[in-house]
This record gives sequence, C-alpha cells and structure tokens, in this order.
Amino acid sequence: MVADFNLTSELIDNKLIIKTSGYINNVGGEKIVQEFNKHADVSKLILNLEESKVVNSIGISHLIEIIEILNDRNGKLVFTNLDATVEKTFTIMGLFQFADKADSVESALNS
Repeated sequence: MVADFNLTSELIDNKLIIKTSGYINNVGGEKIVQEFNKHADVSKLILNLEESKVVNSIGISHLIEIIEILNDRNGKLVFTNLDATVEKTFTIMGLFQFADKADSVESALNS
C-alpha cells in the first residue's frame, strides 16, 4: 500500500519549496498544483521529492502544467532528492529538458 499524499511548503523570497511525501498521482499532483497556484509571483518552484518514491503519468501531467506556467513567468522548476526510479522516469519522459534537478534544496536555492 502506498502512503497517503501530504505536502508542506515554505516561501523564501520568490522561491517556493514544496516537500512531498507519498504517491504523486492525480490527487497528489492536484495538491501540488493547488499549493503552487497560491503563489502568483513565484519564479522558482523547488520540489523536494525525498519522501515520494512513485509518480504516475497523471502526476507527471500536473508537473508539466506547472512547468508551462513557470515558463510563461521565465521561471524554473527544480526537482531535488530524487529517488533513482523517479529520476529515470522523468528522464524517459523528457522532463529535464524543461526542468532542472539538484541534489538538495540548498543547492537548488542557490542555482
């Protein structure tokens, strides 16, 4: 059984950090988008997926929605603390053509 999805967020300047835990599917993806949409001036979203080991195609479609919004703002999505399987999935899906990855939240904040 996959754990329920939860997230926490922190705003530092115009950078939003969202830390997730659990399965990023339709529900998890929607929650990420809802939290992101609360912050209209964010130019960088740092998505800490350390506690999310599974992302399905619907979850990825929500992440692409955020990437499109950030592109319109000349912003960037940065994934941190990726599980090897999730990182491979994102690579296959081509997400790193439009988003970045970092080893930690701290390095993403400074990039």
